[in-house]
Amino acid sequence: MSSPRKYIKRMHKILIAEDETDIRELIRFNLERESFETITAPDGAIALKKAQSDTPDLIILDLMLPEMDGFSVFKELRLDSRTKDIPVIMLTAKAQLDDVIAGLEMGADDYLTKPFSPKELVLRVKALLKRVNTSKGSTIVKSGKIRLDKNTLHCFIEGKKIDLTPTEFKLLLLLIERVGNAQNRSDLLREVWGYRETANSRTLDTHMKRLREKLGELSRCIETVRGVGYQYRNIET
Repeated sequence: MSSPRKYIKRMHKILIAEDETDIRELIRFNLERESFETITAPDGAIALKKAQSDTPDLIILDLMLPEMDGFSVFKELRLDSRTKDIPVIMLTAKAQLDDVIAGLEMGADDYLTKPFSPKELVLRVKALLKRVNTSKGSTIVKSGKIRLDKNTLHCFIEGKKIDLTPTEFKLLLLLIERVGNAQNRSDLLREVWGYRETANSRTLDTHMKRLREKLGELSRCIETVRGVGYQYRNIET
């Protein structure tokens, strides 16, 4: 009689691109303690190669990397079909917050400033992976000319595919599913990013700006509600 088959839950694979050994090892230790599989890269060129060959579930990307800086790595990731949908958390020094905004505008999903709490980093990783995974395995959502495919995280406008990051997809999906109801900024941060921090409201605003740009004329479906946040409204064009 054969023994019962054991099912082993797949570990999420995280790529850590960080040139400072102490920080890289600190991140690796804390992630592996939470049962994540890790891959490490000490410079940008190696990080890009490992991202392309190992296709991790998430990338932690320092902006100030040797050989190839974090911005250059990120641009290449988004141009490659193998890596363009991998969520990215950027790491930067407090003095480089303008760089963070630039990174978010390029499509990064989240960021942390150094020095950071390893516990907070792990929470951010879990929250980002959760919102990517929970968007999958469901159905098609339609709103006027917009169609969202939860299985593939693809967005279509009148049949034309619009490239959204996992975070932009989740944000649009949440607004559409709550059409006509104003969503509080802090609630959006909690539900989309997994944390409630007013200091990260710029993350929400930057993603909303990018989302509106990608929606083109349909961007007016997303309305800013002064003193509250944002809401989605069906508008026939």
